[in-house]
Amino acid sequence: MGKENDRFLRIYRESRWKDTDEIWVDRETGVNYLYHSTGYSGGICVLLDADGKPVITKLDEYGRAL
Repeated sequence: MGKENDRFLRIYRESRWKDTDEIWVDRETGVNYLYHSTGYSGGICVLLDADGKPVITKLDEYGRAL
């Protein structure tokens, strides 16, 4: 994480005791994913808008969120 050539970019993180929520953006497609973990388990899913389509973040030419 943190290198400019990494495929995914973390744009949000919230942590409470054993729970963590993060939003990751695929730098190639702009698709947003929600990652949630509790203790030793976790899961990831595509974030959807009100129409059921994936949430897309626009990225600049360096793969940074606009």
